[in-house]
Amino acid sequence: MQNTSFIDKMSQLLGPVSEKVGNQRHLQAISKGMMFSLPFLVIGSLFLIVANPPINIDAYQPETANVFWTVLAQWKFAAMQYYDYLTAPFNLTVGMIGLISCFGIAHALAEYYRLNPAMNGMVASTIFLMVCTPIQKGKIQLDFLGTNGLFIAIIIALCVVEVNQFFEKRGIQLKLPDSIPSMVATFVNTLLPLLVNIVIFYGINLISIAYFGKMFPEVVMNVLTPATSAAGSLPGFLLIVTFGNLLWLFGVNGSSIIFPIVFTLGITETGMNAELCKQGAEMTHLMNLQMFRISVLGGAGGTLGLILLMIRSKVPELKTLGKLALLPGICSINEPIIFGLPIVFNPVLAIPFLMVPIVSLVLTYYAQKIGLIGLGYIVDPSFTPFFMQSFLSSMDLRNVVFAFILILISAGIYYPFFKVIEKQKLAQINVKE
Repeated sequence: MQNTSFIDKMSQLLGPVSEKVGNQRHLQAISKGMMFSLPFLVIGSLFLIVANPPINIDAYQPETANVFWTVLAQWKFAAMQYYDYLTAPFNLTVGMIGLISCFGIAHALAEYYRLNPAMNGMVASTIFLMVCTPIQKGKIQLDFLGTNGLFIAIIIALCVVEVNQFFEKRGIQLKLPDSIPSMVATFVNTLLPLLVNIVIFYGINLISIAYFGKMFPEVVMNVLTPATSAAGSLPGFLLIVTFGNLLWLFGVNGSSIIFPIVFTLGITETGMNAELCKQGAEMTHLMNLQMFRISVLGGAGGTLGLILLMIRSKVPELKTLGKLALLPGICSINEPIIFGLPIVFNPVLAIPFLMVPIVSLVLTYYAQKIGLIGLGYIVDPSFTPFFMQSFLSSMDLRNVVFAFILILISAGIYYPFFKVIEKQKLAQINVKE
């Protein structure tokens, strides 16, 4: 009864806020646009897993390896040889998610305004490419086509449609006879808004290059990059990870921004532990790579516990999405949940999304400190199932058990907030019926 009462209170407190935010047209367009990109995220993520088998090839000893490790090693050798081919589907799906989302968001907002969705999507995509893909020495730079350019994609998609809506609302277009085919009329009346959009957004980009020596997307990302000096302490590490997760809530790939800081720190301290281990001394460096892995256990926000709740949900939509997101989530790839549920711009799920990594990191830090789990001293491969990473980083089965415990804890933290979302979804289903 107390649990139900708490959930009811959460619903009363957070439900109206969530409903008001969720009905805002621009946020609805962002949500629908992200759903548009969901199939690309799911399938692209699978190819990244195939290209990164769970084995540290430097530690592989063929003379003593059993059949299981031999098969993994052969898989790894083949993946290394054909890596570019195996990752091409990933690069052209997840690696272009900024471009794909830009089209989807513009398409959704244009539908709301009853404009031409396809044309608005194409205009927004064209402007996005102009701003985010400079040509240097005859080659197109693709750095901002993926999640690094997602925040810019949102801005451009929304603003381009608003410019087009401005022309439409004020009737700034040619009055053509009814005998003119609709395709021709659309073509003619797209010219001026397209020109204005190019002047505005490409002009901003040129001004940014002239004054800062960098493209507009680079300036935005530099502004968002946090300071690195405090990364080596637990409070500083928590602050940086929370900052990255906070950016995710606004559609920005926070992980890519903080990655150079936390990953470099983890690699350095893991190497120090390896040296101590080789010397037979006690390992002492707690901020090793294992801490970085815990910060993205199940992806940003530690969403594996949330996925488990979704799989058991009474709402078919949530249950299906949870099943689709489980395999990528096990490998710490959770864009399907962040953009598909969504967690982006979701005031209810924002609370546990920020809270779970903090709790997990604090528990991991002190579990290492008191010797409850082993310290990381091996640089384990990325995009590997979390339980394999837990073992390979420390060669300690206790770490695997501890990772599962953290997932159960995350499920407990997400539970009351998830029930609020589930209750809202059920209410919407009942209204439709």
